[in-house]
Amino acid sequence: MLPVLILALTALGAALLRLWSYRAQMLEMARILEETPAESNLSLTVGMPGAVPRRLCRAVNARLEAGRQLQLETLRGEQELKYTMACISHDIRTPLAGAMGYLQLLDEEPERREEYLEIVQKRLGELDELLEELFLYTRLQSGALPLECGKTSVLPPLWDALAEFYPQLEAAGIVPDLRFDREDMAAWGNAEALGRVYRNLIANAIRHGGGGLTVFAEEGGLCFSNPLGPGPEPDTAHLFDRFYQSNPARGKGGAGLGLAIVRELMEQMGGQASAGTAGDRLEIWLRFAAEP
Repeated sequence: MLPVLILALTALGAALLRLWSYRAQMLEMARILEETPAESNLSLTVGMPGAVPRRLCRAVNARLEAGRQLQLETLRGEQELKYTMACISHDIRTPLAGAMGYLQLLDEEPERREEYLEIVQKRLGELDELLEELFLYTRLQSGALPLECGKTSVLPPLWDALAEFYPQLEAAGIVPDLRFDREDMAAWGNAEALGRVYRNLIANAIRHGGGGLTVFAEEGGLCFSNPLGPGPEPDTAHLFDRFYQSNPARGKGGAGLGLAIVRELMEQMGGQASAGTAGDRLEIWLRFAAEP
């Protein structure tokens, strides 16, 4: 009977010792979690044997890491918002301030009413374009603007875009050079999105190019080519980055979103947009997706 009692007491002692170790380990983990800042890269460790304590430790560390990633994403989102507002605020204020200034001049110089109203209308048009670009880019980034794609004629949206920009092209002295072996080109895409891509590229050539615009087809895509304008040569590796401006003075209008929208639209259609220079010309290539 005595040996049995001794074995029982030994087993009980071992169990109590194990429970004490568990309690000590849990208290230590709680202390570390309570005293460590939330932004710390802390990972808990466990010194007790057994699968259960290790499983608990892994689960706590996984939850800590998920919380850190969520915190980083929130911080990045706040920084992105601040960056977006800083970049766009100047471009919004400029046409708005100009419009308000000319509206004030209407009272002082009523004889120039028509001239000033025309300028105000132009400034408000620039503001509307900026806000529309920002709204479209935000919707594309958030996935709130899904595109329904299918086999689409490539060139009709280009003809429409060129017709829309005819007054600006004529004012800039640009006669587009169009080179196509066939006019029945088709690709996987969305006609409305293609039209927006073309309009942004034409506007970019007018605003930032050195005069002239050539559009040609080659290797399953289209290339928009224009002479490089005066000033610093654009960094083609960052040309499609949002708010990118090759000229820090930002004196030619635009919010730096036009080409970013081109890239987003092309990628949503399964294609891609790329840029490079050939001599003194900038080339922007649109590669269409193969039909799925």
